[in-house]
Amino acid sequence: MKQLNVLHINASSRYDGSLTRAVSTQLTDILAGQFEVTVQQRDVASGLPFINEEWINANFTDPTERSDAQKQALTFSDQLINEVKAADVLVIAVPIYNFGIPAALKAWIDLVARVRETFRYTENGPEGLLENKKVYLVMASGGVPLESEVDFASQYLKFFMQFIGISDVTLVNANQYFEQPDSSGKLAALIAA
Repeated sequence: MKQLNVLHINASSRYDGSLTRAVSTQLTDILAGQFEVTVQQRDVASGLPFINEEWINANFTDPTERSDAQKQALTFSDQLINEVKAADVLVIAVPIYNFGIPAALKAWIDLVARVRETFRYTENGPEGLLENKKVYLVMASGGVPLESEVDFASQYLKFFMQFIGISDVTLVNANQYFEQPDSSGKLAALIAA
């Protein structure tokens, strides 16, 4: 059986009754049934630090010239990046809040988008460094139809994933799977596709 490292990220501020939490867990369980899976959980909804001037200065200092304080300022960012680097598959549970992603998930993105770590600048523009990964964006919204002209969240997340080198991104509409007949079978078929 193939070994997969799965990073399961939850961004919903709701814990009880969250569509994205329920469907992303179901999807992760299906992966575990099809592969030998190690799952790393990251709940960003519990709060992440925002980048600040100290972090920015540390990030843009050449790694060989960083002070101990600058290295310390990047420690948590390094941890998040290492989780992504170690993952073969990312399952990201994302509710849409006010037409976009939760602030906590944006904080995660800011901490993960690091030059020399997840992307680099070339003469042809930025190039992502995290290739050969699969992402499932498990998304739900109470009022914004996914992939509509007012859904700014899914396009933003797809663009970000491509920016860091991940082009294999599947959008999973949690509303179509939650407590639906044979939702496990439909999710399993989506994974197999």
